[in-house]
Amino acid sequence: MSQPTPEHRSDRVVGRFAPSPTGPLHLGSLVAAVGSYLMARRSGGIWLLRIEDLDVPRIVPGIADDMLRTLETLGFEWDGPVLYQNSRVETYRAVLQMLLEKGLAYPCGCSRAEVARIASAPHGDDGLVYPGICRDGLAEGKEERAFRVKVYDDLIRFHDGVMGYFSQEVSSSCGDFIIQRADGPFAYHLAVVVDDAECGVTQVVRGSDLLSSTPRQIYLQRLLGCPQPDYYHLPLVVNPDGTKLSKRDNAVSLAAGRDLSREGGSLIEAALGFLGMPVPADLCGASARELLRWGTDAISPERIPSESAPIQLPPTA
Repeated sequence: MSQPTPEHRSDRVVGRFAPSPTGPLHLGSLVAAVGSYLMARRSGGIWLLRIEDLDVPRIVPGIADDMLRTLETLGFEWDGPVLYQNSRVETYRAVLQMLLEKGLAYPCGCSRAEVARIASAPHGDDGLVYPGICRDGLAEGKEERAFRVKVYDDLIRFHDGVMGYFSQEVSSSCGDFIIQRADGPFAYHLAVVVDDAECGVTQVVRGSDLLSSTPRQIYLQRLLGCPQPDYYHLPLVVNPDGTKLSKRDNAVSLAAGRDLSREGGSLIEAALGFLGMPVPADLCGASARELLRWGTDAISPERIPSESAPIQLPPTA
């Protein structure tokens, strides 16, 4: 793996926001953008922008550009060029090859349906636990469908800046997990670890729906000799009844018809309030840029709630 670029070799915090262009930005992703931006900027750190566009069949044409325009209109400023994962396939392939040569990964011929049919297959935190069918080689008649990383009985324990201590035994939670899928794309876990390491990312701020998958990424970081960033998993924005938020009905982007010149400030105000930073009365109605500047000084992990909740939109939004 190559080393971080010179401008990122410092003691400064390096954060990032990494949306997938499968739909326009929504309230949940706006909260993640605001949280990651302010946490990086509060100490004069760097904020990078990455477009996670590996899952080509799910990519919506034009959405990546809309995301950039939306963020820019809302006052976000990122450092350096935007990184697109689909331009880095050869890098991921080289890392996979290294793992294969070291005996740390292997080809697998099993489908998910086949694993599910195995009566003894246990279920972990995130569904099926792979029972290691192909770990010692493909069975006769099986064809290579994916590549998995070998997982041993390591207990991964880390401190999350919002959620507190979290631990997981990856072997019993998911087993040998996929790092390149049957249909070709490299898996999120491999790509995110490689990208964060090469860009010198020291701080990962994202939604708590990714908390349970973080041990897999830490496991890969250790295999690859990558430094472990500090993690902050933010509460999720949910409907008033506690159900998952619909991305379609909560889009905040230009593509969704939002007038961000008028609504941008109220949307940022709502995100700040959700993250434990109610905007003072004299700033109500301020622009998105003004509110982001205020939030840079106001944000603190101790103020961020850990429980998912609805977001309170100001009446003008």
